[in-house]
Amino acid sequence: MADDDRQRAAQDLERELSKLFGRARSLSLSLAARVHPDLDGASYALLLHLDDVGPVRAADVVERTGLDKSTVSRQIARLVDLGLVERVPDPSDGRARLVQLTGSGSERLERVRADRRRRLRARVADWPTEDLREFSRLLGRLNSDL
Repeated sequence: MADDDRQRAAQDLERELSKLFGRARSLSLSLAARVHPDLDGASYALLLHLDDVGPVRAADVVERTGLDKSTVSRQIARLVDLGLVERVPDPSDGRARLVQLTGSGSERLERVRADRRRRLRARVADWPTEDLREFSRLLGRLNSDL
């Protein structure tokens, strides 16, 4: 009986995560277009990562994200072409280059992120603070386990 209950709970979790991931993909595409009309969802995710970590070597992006080197290279080139990212000399090694957001890329992304945060806060405005903390804690745990 406990095994059946656990299996149903796991199926419920899988179903809800599937819905969440689908909505997240759709939202990412929408937000990407608001940053730049020619920005795709995958490059938007990389742009978010670059904003979070600051100037970084492309090899470090590969290591941190687990993406293929050629994929990261293509996405960075695309972001450079769109004027959202630039390559700059690494001050600790003149031969190396760092990737960072341009001023325009940073401004555009911050506007979209601020609006996204505002909308999320509005959607959970009636949630008790403890529910927000617990949900965040559990999502963090899931992310760590994944």
